[in-house]
Amino acid sequence: MNAARQLRARLVVWVVLGSGIVAALHLGKAAIATPLLQADLGVDLAGAGWLTGIFAVLGLLGGAAAGVVAAVGDRRALLLGLGVTAVAGVAGAAAPSFALLLISRLLEGLGFLLIIVAGPAILERLTTGAARDSAFSLWSCFMPSGMALAMVAGPLFQTWQGLWWTGSAVAVIAAVAVGCCIPAGVSSGMPGRLLGNIRRVLFSRASVLLAVGFALYSLMFFALFSFLPVLLMERMHISYRSAGLLSALASVVNVSGNLAAGYLLTRGAGRGSLILFASGVMGASGIGIFLGWFEPQATFLLCLLFSAVGGLIPATLLASAPLAARETFLVPIAVGLMMQGSNLGQLLGPVVVGGVTAAFGWNAAGPVVLLAALAAGVTALLLPAALQRSEPAKKGSPGRSRSGDVQC
Repeated sequence: MNAARQLRARLVVWVVLGSGIVAALHLGKAAIATPLLQADLGVDLAGAGWLTGIFAVLGLLGGAAAGVVAAVGDRRALLLGLGVTAVAGVAGAAAPSFALLLISRLLEGLGFLLIIVAGPAILERLTTGAARDSAFSLWSCFMPSGMALAMVAGPLFQTWQGLWWTGSAVAVIAAVAVGCCIPAGVSSGMPGRLLGNIRRVLFSRASVLLAVGFALYSLMFFALFSFLPVLLMERMHISYRSAGLLSALASVVNVSGNLAAGYLLTRGAGRGSLILFASGVMGASGIGIFLGWFEPQATFLLCLLFSAVGGLIPATLLASAPLAARETFLVPIAVGLMMQGSNLGQLLGPVVVGGVTAAFGWNAAGPVVLLAALAAGVTALLLPAALQRSEPAKKGSPGRSRSGDVQC
């Protein structure tokens, strides 16, 4: 009986992880489809930046609210997110104009938001102890895994519409798996207190710093990865398919940083120190990548370094959510606030870099990444004191993951 329960718990973890990978695939498909969109719709780099950036608008406005939805109905939120993602993908594939494609991407962003706040809530509800630590470590890998899948799959399609249709079909499959494998939860019975709970999180200095840190990380990450296939094609003079494979490799090495953060945190590494180190490496690497100081092969190695070391940041930030939220039921709301920060970075990174690159060339993107890295370093210096102020309130919440929770 115990073995059957453990098997079911593992199945739940993998279904939730698969849902997150589907969400990340829909986010990353615009980057790998940029050459096809340029040929079909005449989209320039600024427009391509908006296709990735607009994905984050609803998350920017409603991350905390989505956390509330997940807190009172995580399975329903996950199913709704996958359903919205599938429908929006179909609408995008059938869109006759770039404007309607943008609107469909906005709706896909809503589905993405619901998925990434519901996933951790389900894992929190259905796993305990060491199994919970393992589950959250796996969940921390969903973003780079989904982005890498998009980069590998994209060049297999002759048209960008084919990629959109397939992504929707995969979302439907994931929704069926969720419906069959994940049990419904019991409502927390807190509706009357939800506004007060959101207010408490919003006025928590630690939660705000985590959200700011996530915004700056996402800005740096998507400043590069929203345009990496195009950048590699121009700098390395390689084919579309080769650019997709190399971009997938650069994305998937982010997993190493996610898992390393979990390992280091459980052995007493300082949260602020990890973020400060990773921010410095991302800033320095970003300058080298965009300014083109090195040979193409060396530039790609910098992309790998940027991604691998950068993976320390999101896992560290989201592992800190239980420390920033003062009570267990506030954790999904704190994660939602952090997702608002993440979505702000997802919006600003592609839009700003796409705009300055279209106007001034790739060199102009370097200072954008460097400034974000410096700001992330300042956040890292302020974070430990804020978490220490919040941590005593978390006593009595044993078994919560101390490793990396999520990557966005």
